[in-house]
Amino acid sequence: MKSMAIPALALAGSLALATAACSKDNTADTGATTTGTATPAATESAAATNDHAGQFLTDVIQTNNAEIKFGQAAQDMGSTQAVKDFGKMLVDDHTKANEQATELATSMNVTVPAGVKPDDMAAYDKATALSGAAFDKEFAADMVKGHQEAIDKFQQETGSSDPAPVTDFAKQTLPTLKKHLQTAQSLQK
Repeated sequence: MKSMAIPALALAGSLALATAACSKDNTADTGATTTGTATPAATESAAATNDHAGQFLTDVIQTNNAEIKFGQAAQDMGSTQAVKDFGKMLVDDHTKANEQATELATSMNVTVPAGVKPDDMAAYDKATALSGAAFDKEFAADMVKGHQEAIDKFQQETGSSDPAPVTDFAKQTLPTLKKHLQTAQSLQK
């Protein structure tokens, strides 16, 4: 994946242009143009977009943390080579995605979470309390459910009005998530 420095600069430039465009106030009655601060509506709209993008990135990072944790458990606890291999794939792919999401979040001044969501932790604890084929079955079911949810979120993000680097990240990540879903579904057979 390319460095996110260029998209981060593009984001900053886009936001600067958007702010400049919003800050121009053309008055129709005099034909005069005054330059001031962005209108409250424009400021709120930009803030809402950044809040949405920030929340998306926060969710992605927490989910990646959970997928990495699950992948490590699958490598250690899986009773079949297919489960162990999928665990390695999860660790590798979600680590890479997490690096990209973290770089984006940092460039947008979004706090980078270190942990996982409570629901993901509960699913992890439930799966890792099992062993052998029971672990494999629970792990595969969790991965199918989690990746279906992730694909839905990422598809929604691709059509959002969030900054281009965030929507581009979502578009670039979708094929990997779909591959993970297919692999998890194959483990359920």
